[in-house]
Amino acid sequence: MKSVYIEYGLKDLRNRHSELAVLTHQKEQEGSKNKSFKFIDLFAGIGGIRKAFEAQGGGCVFSSELDIYAQYTYYSNYGVVPFGDITQIQEDEIPNHGILCAGFPCQPFSHIGKREGFEHPTQGTMFHDILRILEHKKTRVVFLENVLGLVHHDKGQTLAIILDELTNLGYKCHTTILNSSDFRVPQNRQRFYLVGFLDDIDFSFPEPPGQKVNIGDYLESNVSGFSISKHLQKSYLFKKDDGRPNLIDKNTKGPIKTLVSTYHKIQRLTGTFVRDGETGLRLLTTNECKSVMGFPEDFVIPVSRTQMYRQMGNSVVISVIEAIAKEIVSSMELFDEGSSKVNQKYSN
Repeated sequence: MKSVYIEYGLKDLRNRHSELAVLTHQKEQEGSKNKSFKFIDLFAGIGGIRKAFEAQGGGCVFSSELDIYAQYTYYSNYGVVPFGDITQIQEDEIPNHGILCAGFPCQPFSHIGKREGFEHPTQGTMFHDILRILEHKKTRVVFLENVLGLVHHDKGQTLAIILDELTNLGYKCHTTILNSSDFRVPQNRQRFYLVGFLDDIDFSFPEPPGQKVNIGDYLESNVSGFSISKHLQKSYLFKKDDGRPNLIDKNTKGPIKTLVSTYHKIQRLTGTFVRDGETGLRLLTTNECKSVMGFPEDFVIPVSRTQMYRQMGNSVVISVIEAIAKEIVSSMELFDEGSSKVNQKYSN
């Protein structure tokens, strides 16, 4: 049975955050001593990346997340309170680790930084904090996830600088774009992924299974409490006969559109709603959101429905990250095995 952590509540996190972050991290680091590898979880959200790397035998030794509601969900599932603002955390406060994981915010950089005479063109951005940690800790592997827009952000300058800065630190980088619907998840969600190694490791991103699943198979029936009022349907959602919004039911084939963090605002142009419930139309339920993000049903959501939608819409699809994490760990193990054989050969 899954552990649910309830020793501390949201009020405790508000009033004793720093203390609880230190206390819970001490326990976590002790429990990670015998794990096959250690990783850190930056811009952690509710821990989707963490769950994927834990599934490959890793132990998380440090996490940071600014939003208190996401911190609370993270704690409720993992028993650790993430530290807060990463820009205020010194590199030597972070434990040694083999893999740095981050789903970092996308920000424009380069030109302003250079004009102001900063040492790095990323100065003043969240990515700069990733770089300073990598440079100080000599982390063996970096794993980054971001929105598809990063590829063309600032006319390609943002991604170019990310790759240049990582290369300058000695990382051999691999990048790709993957869609969660290709990994047996009922949601179209394209995301950018980057894996960088300090060692000259042979790595390839996972081949998507390609088998599509149907959102209709994941929908619950006779749901109460998620209904959209008849008034809102008539006055807003169906005010035009233009085929909007997108409606689904148990017979719907294929994946839904990307779940966004503002889903709770019931947007007629971007929203996907279910033919069900007291009024005949409703929002996706908590379990349905978990399904389209690859979270297990026993994942705890201790926050309001609005916060739940925000957290799910801002999270990662675990199934995709698990597949990538598996390839990262496998590539590292093969490299280490080969290096061990070479060393043994020359030592005989």
